[in-house]
Amino acid sequence: QVRLVESGGGLVQPGGSLRLSCAASGFTLDHWAIGWFRQAPGKEREGVSCISSSDISTYYADSVKGRFTISRDNAKNTVYLQMNSLKPEDTAVYYCATVLPVTERLCQPLFNNWGQGTQVTVSS
Repeated sequence: QVRLVESGGGLVQPGGSLRLSCAASGFTLDHWAIGWFRQAPGKEREGVSCISSSDISTYYADSVKGRFTISRDNAKNTVYLQMNSLKPEDTAVYYCATVLPVTERLCQPLFNNWGQGTQVTVSS
C-alpha cells in the first residue's frame, strides 16, 4: 500500500521541541517533494514547510521561520520536521504529503489525500 505515515507528535511545554517523522510505505521518496501541513481546530489546513526532491529548495511559513527545520533522509525513506521553541499556536494535527515543485513561496499538496496525521499539543 502506498502511503505516508506521520509520527512523533505529543504534548510539550511552550519553548520545547519535537521532531516529526514522515515515513513512506510502498514507494521511495527519492524523486518526490514532500511537505508538512497542519490543521488546528476550526482553522483551515496550512502549509508549514516543504522540501524539494533534490533537497535544494525549501519553504517555511512565516510563522515557523527560524524555529522549524525540514530535512530528508532518502536512505531511511523519511522526511523530518524539527520543531524548536514551540508555541501554543503551533498546536495542531500535522500531516505530510507529496507536493508540487517547491520554491521559497510555494508549498502546495500534489493530491488532496491525507493520512491520519500526528497531534502536536503545546501547553503548560
